[in-house]
Amino acid sequence: MSTGIDSTVQFAQQQLGDATATKRAQNLAAEHGGNFDEAAADFEAMFITQMLKPLFESIEVNPMFGGGKGEEIFQGFLIEEYGKSLGQAGGVGIADHVKQELIRIQEMAQKQQ
Repeated sequence: MSTGIDSTVQFAQQQLGDATATKRAQNLAAEHGGNFDEAAADFEAMFITQMLKPLFESIEVNPMFGGGKGEEIFQGFLIEEYGKSLGQAGGVGIADHVKQELIRIQEMAQKQQ
């Protein structure tokens, strides 16, 4: 009996997640004026930035040439710029998939109206 309830709950969560993802994608497209290329590139840059953060957290700073509060404060900005630069240089291939998904979501939303 609990298996049926669990699967029903999972289905409801999936539907809610799909609706939430659709709404987020629509908001993202609206923020960028429907420019899916820009939205996808921004997403990829943000993704790369998030993937680089743990890499830099594991690097020990040489106290002779670095460290301090200034480096702690500006390291996040540096990593963000690395993410943007890597995204502009071709990225990791996520932007194309994100763009296709945004277009698919927009088409679904237009069909529902």
